Amino acid sequence: MGVPNEDVVQIEGGKDSGEPCVVTVNCPDKTGLGCDLCRIILEFGLCITRGDVSTDGKWCYVVFWVTPRSNITTVRWENLKNRLLSVCPSCSVSFYFSPPARSTASPLYFLKFFCLNRKGLLHDVTHVLCELELIIQRVKVSTTPDGRVMDLFFITDSLDSLHTKKRQDETLEQLNAVLGESCLGCELQLAGPEYEAFQHSLSTLPSEITEELFSSEFSEKEIRSQALTPELTKVKKAIVTIDNSLSPAHTLLQIHCVDQKGLLYDIMRTLKDCNIQIAYGRFSPIIKGYREIDLFIQQLDGKKMVDSEKQNYLCSRLRMEMLHPLRVNITNRGPDTELLVANPVELSGKGRPRVFYDVTLALKLLGICIFSAEIGRHSTSDRQWEVYRFLLDDTREFPLSNSRSRNQIVDRVRRTLMGW
Repeated sequence: MGVPNEDVVQIEGGKDSGEPCVVTVNCPDKTGLGCDLCRIILEFGLCITRGDVSTDGKWCYVVFWVTPRSNITTVRWENLKNRLLSVCPSCSVSFYFSPPARSTASPLYFLKFFCLNRKGLLHDVTHVLCELELIIQRVKVSTTPDGRVMDLFFITDSLDSLHTKKRQDETLEQLNAVLGESCLGCELQLAGPEYEAFQHSLSTLPSEITEELFSSEFSEKEIRSQALTPELTKVKKAIVTIDNSLSPAHTLLQIHCVDQKGLLYDIMRTLKDCNIQIAYGRFSPIIKGYREIDLFIQQLDGKKMVDSEKQNYLCSRLRMEMLHPLRVNITNRGPDTELLVANPVELSGKGRPRVFYDVTLALKLLGICIFSAEIGRHSTSDRQWEVYRFLLDDTREFPLSNSRSRNQIVDRVRRTLMGW
């Protein structure tokens, strides 16, 4: 006998308006399950206000209190439940005796549209795709001299139904509605040879840019460009400690830091990539802008973490995620101004959700037009990164030759990404 699917994931609405919804997951355990759950919750535009996690190594019980962020108008709770259920291990008794089934990658689709350019266009399209639960994998956007835009999106479908005519018609209908009369053509089909051609067309990052963008330390230029963000001073005070004296079988990992969007996801992603298992964890509510996270952890072999080098590496890696989870920079690309945003990719190959959404939203609110955009991957010595590149159009409000204007752009993008 196993646990019925309807009992594996339960979502209970708040008793009063404005109260958090309670998401409960009760299923067999696996390394990285917490990361997978947090990524999906972040993908739906939800904030985890507090959480509790416990497991005996075979079975886990997770409770998250979640609220929609201010820019999220509707949440498809039933779809959220199904997505969370999809990453939970099988609840049948055979789970303990049979190897887990291999997951099948979702088909890649090619979305192409040609339209007249306007401010906020790219974000409006991205908003529709997010509402439809279509995941943007790669993007190539270019503008012609006469103000026309060719947008190429490579997407996957979280609902695995984009092969149906109904789902395709719904997607094209909503895109045409937001594009309006500016749309000159829109096509959706399975990706083919054009994906390989797209991969080869991506421009490479100059070495001087990569050195600054992926540095483990803030450069003086970056500190100056971030001077408008006072929260950075607090983030640098992030404290990560390890204690082996309180439990005979587990290491206590304690984190004290400023709250930010995706904080619990960043922590869980790091632990997953380091093959760390959580036996018990508590994610406390915000107190004066800070979070307290207590996690009792073990290594993959079921032992405490006693090696000082491993302890220092884990603490350093986690502190970096508090300080520098997303890299934002603005630089010159020939005669043009380029905004770059980079985020680390999980070892599973999945990137952070909603980054493209947040960046295009920030630029739309600033009234800045995007001349071209692309999403690619870049590998450094220790990890892979997802890199978002935007060539920006000069405006009267934000002359890009002005250093203060450039700093304001970086600041607004960072604040939107971090939820500040």
